[in-house]
Amino acid sequence: MNLFRLIADLMHLASIFILLLKMQKTRSVAGISFKTQALYAAVFLTRYLDLFTRFVSLYNTVMKIFFIATSLYIVYLMKIKFKATNDPRLDTFQVQYVVGGCALLALVANYEFTVQEILWTFSVYLEALAILPQLFMLTKTGEAEVITTHYLFALGAYRALYLVNWIYRYFAEGHVDWIVWIAGTVQTGLYCDFFFIYFTKVLKGAKFELPQ
Repeated sequence: MNLFRLIADLMHLASIFILLLKMQKTRSVAGISFKTQALYAAVFLTRYLDLFTRFVSLYNTVMKIFFIATSLYIVYLMKIKFKATNDPRLDTFQVQYVVGGCALLALVANYEFTVQEILWTFSVYLEALAILPQLFMLTKTGEAEVITTHYLFALGAYRALYLVNWIYRYFAEGHVDWIVWIAGTVQTGLYCDFFFIYFTKVLKGAKFELPQ
């Protein structure tokens, strides 16, 4: 494992801890898209089906368990424990088109036509677009709590750092993975507008607000 991947993984962990802190501290899930969190749960459940059949390292196994467990826990918090604070009227992105499109693409563009490989490929495509409901919610509300923006920044930074990791691995190891590269580039690109506002407003102490 190289330094870029390690830092990316730490940013991913940080994003989850920030999100959980926001929920537990405020006793609210306001401003968080349930649909995005449900999609992330689907991503980890379909990606890590090899949890009990393929051992890579203790680090890898622990991370898989952590991501599955926390994604399901977040879904539980949003759908049951703090359900009263969730406003579905703001979470209106049509995720069925994303899920259906990713499933169809996984059947067509994959490395091997097996159930496990197709589900893994599906998870890669789905992760690339899972943030769309959250970003769509931001466009409807026009603003976000500071802690929510920190969560989104950490989540976006994790994927951006993985791009650097892939570049490093290409030149150091000759590693090529077109599916992951393209999906990751799309995913990072979706954060560009958010990153601009985050750096120009939030980090300067201003409130996160979308331009009118």
